[in-house]
Amino acid sequence: MPASRRAGEARRRGDELLSIGAVLAFLRDDFPEVTISKIRFLEAEGLVEPQRTPSGYRKFSSADLERLAYVLRMQRDHYLPLRVIREHLDAIERGEQPPALPGAEARPGPLEEADRELVAGAAAAGGVRLGRAELIAAAEAQERELVEWEAYGLVQSGPDGGYDGEALQIARLIAELGRFGLEPRHLRAMKAAADREVALVDQVVAPLRRHRNPQTRAHAEATARELATLSVRLHAAMVQAGLRARS
Repeated sequence: MPASRRAGEARRRGDELLSIGAVLAFLRDDFPEVTISKIRFLEAEGLVEPQRTPSGYRKFSSADLERLAYVLRMQRDHYLPLRVIREHLDAIERGEQPPALPGAEARPGPLEEADRELVAGAAAAGGVRLGRAELIAAAEAQERELVEWEAYGLVQSGPDGGYDGEALQIARLIAELGRFGLEPRHLRAMKAAADREVALVDQVVAPLRRHRNPQTRAHAEATARELATLSVRLHAAMVQAGLRARS
């Protein structure tokens, strides 16, 4: 039975309040990937506001359950970021029609997404310099999240303590992955793989970078960018092929 129908049944039973474990059980049939951590994260992001008992336990209403199901469905089926989902929920609460949803044919695949991110990264790299508070705001994150990202080596500040455009892009992507319940500890493998790819590219271009000819050194940078692009596209293609093999 869909989560929305189960929420309706809960309302007919007098809108009984549910524990977070009961909410998880309600949602698991439709959203097997959901976890208690994900529910708590969505609460921290202001997508749902359960009541609290005097001892601090969360108690969710059927309306809370419907909101959670809506958020999870928009993430899974339409790949919407939480900021956009929040706008949808606000519109629904005002009695307005939420914005139109993108069709399945409009969704980019992993290869298209990889190309888009590479272009965005190249555009962001030049000239952008953010302070700590600015980075947190731009990534729609919290201070504790940035501290954790830095502890895992996922985001790094420059010598002046500021952050460039690439750091912002990385922070935004980490935040987006977090919307799906992926935590920094889950991303260590991605960081390790990226470090290995950097070392591999460096093996190819290091001799060119040491050359005395300025044109050769410039060619080294162009080669590094091209290898990085091919590496990211290969990774995206392998992920796409792996997911297709499991479907």
